[in-house]
Amino acid sequence: MKVLVVMGTRPEAIKLAPVVAALRRRRIRTVVCATGQHRELLASALRPFGLRPDVDLRLMRPGQTPDQVARRAMAALAPLLRRVKPALVVVQGDTTTAAAAAVAAREAGIPVAHVEAGLRTFDRDDPFPEERNRVLIDSIASVLFPPTPAARANLRRERLGGRSIHVTGNTVVDALRALRPRRGRTNEVLVTLHRRELHGRPLARLCGALTRLAERHPAAVFVYPVHPNPAVDRVARRLLRHARVRLVRPLPYPELLALLARCLFVITDSGGIQEEAATLGKPLLIARRRTERPEILAAGAGLLVGLDPRRLEREASRLLGDAALRRRMGRGRRLFGDGRAAARVAAGVAHWLGRGPAPKDWRP
Repeated sequence: MKVLVVMGTRPEAIKLAPVVAALRRRRIRTVVCATGQHRELLASALRPFGLRPDVDLRLMRPGQTPDQVARRAMAALAPLLRRVKPALVVVQGDTTTAAAAAVAAREAGIPVAHVEAGLRTFDRDDPFPEERNRVLIDSIASVLFPPTPAARANLRRERLGGRSIHVTGNTVVDALRALRPRRGRTNEVLVTLHRRELHGRPLARLCGALTRLAERHPAAVFVYPVHPNPAVDRVARRLLRHARVRLVRPLPYPELLALLARCLFVITDSGGIQEEAATLGKPLLIARRRTERPEILAAGAGLLVGLDPRRLEREASRLLGDAALRRRMGRGRRLFGDGRAAARVAAGVAHWLGRGPAPKDWRP
């Protein structure tokens, strides 16, 4: 029996690399397919784990829309599924690649396993298209791997409790443990802003807030690895010209983790970085209206600042001036797993294939 693991973006690569390794340790024949949704970023993310795709669909095009990615991915995956004949297709998260692969597998009559199932903001348009993608995938998947009890509760609320469901923890914790970033202390603040909801005026206003923060706090340095999407890159490079706002290219994953481990705190709209920062004990200012990771808010490890530049300035200034507050917010290190999520996913896949007992659920 073969398992096809499909990935297209850097976060998928980071979170699925430990799963591929765990599946292969169980001697489950595992074929890795890269769609190329974010081709260069995906390749750089896989490299530290010593992993290369077995199949590369090379779908990336300049200025591509989610709909265009989905159509090309489904057209390319259909013949691949006929050729590989997997017993199960494994996808992760909420990307266009994951949704397209799930739909293509469903149309081919092949069961789907969803790693990181059950995350919800309960707003189909925020984030877009991620919230719609994750709801769609969960409705299709036969095997669901929610990372936390809260995510499992969401699935049960949607009456998906009859599926094969296993709470695993988040595989990003496995990736962090594999790469072992060293914690330290610097005057740096990590900034990552890229989501579709920010494009245009919202991003421009947040860039203004970052510039004012740099002017008000001369001891701080803001490091911003800028996403290559032109809608982000052009705005950031036009507006962020302060000497202590450092715009850098997307960092290789080990370098990003090193920066994350040593920074004072994080300003982000990324989902994965929310998990990584909380695991490494770094306070979070989340530049989104909603988060599908409520565990961070409940633990006091992060604050939602929305798209309001004034609130971002206020909360960032508080963190820069209050080391005790940073320490309090940095205590939520066990929110997302114990580093054995990939082993639980592999055990759940093996159980589905009739090759072993079901894994025990992870509990925080």
